[in-house]
Amino acid sequence: MTREEKSQVIQDLTAQLTDNANIYLTDISGLNAGTTSDLRRAAFKANVQMSVVKNTLLEKAMEASDKEFGDLPSVLKGNTSVMYSETGNAPAKVIKAFRKKSEKPLLKGAFIEEAIYLGDDQLDMLVDIKSKEELIGEIVTLLQSPAKNVISALKSGGGTIAGIIKTLSEKEG
Repeated sequence: MTREEKSQVIQDLTAQLTDNANIYLTDISGLNAGTTSDLRRAAFKANVQMSVVKNTLLEKAMEASDKEFGDLPSVLKGNTSVMYSETGNAPAKVIKAFRKKSEKPLLKGAFIEEAIYLGDDQLDMLVDIKSKEELIGEIVTLLQSPAKNVISALKSGGGTIAGIIKTLSEKEG
């Protein structure tokens, strides 16, 4: 690989690191070609982008990126594949499901919405992380709940002003 090619790869990796809020680093060493293809297919179905990278180039891309990766470069040893996703827990779910059939991939580390997770022991916790959309949905549901209770109480009074006043006075007492 020429210096220009390496420079281009680093630029591309830096752009991907910048564009993605959820980045997983995994070890897929020892997987044969067929199993690796199965993993790529599973990742694709879950809307997870996966690529194998050279550690030195990824480390340089991390340094060039404006994100703070903390201790994440310390896990860049051996074979490394990178998983990018819009949903924070999607790669973790792919890894966990795939490990029912195989002992790999192993989670080296993850960068999720500015938080850093190191080590394979973090996988179960990452599977349980809720996406931003799921959290917003829960908040909206919680906010709607009191309004729905008031509306249902008002409707139970028969819709007349006398019924509404009676229902409200019963609620206070």
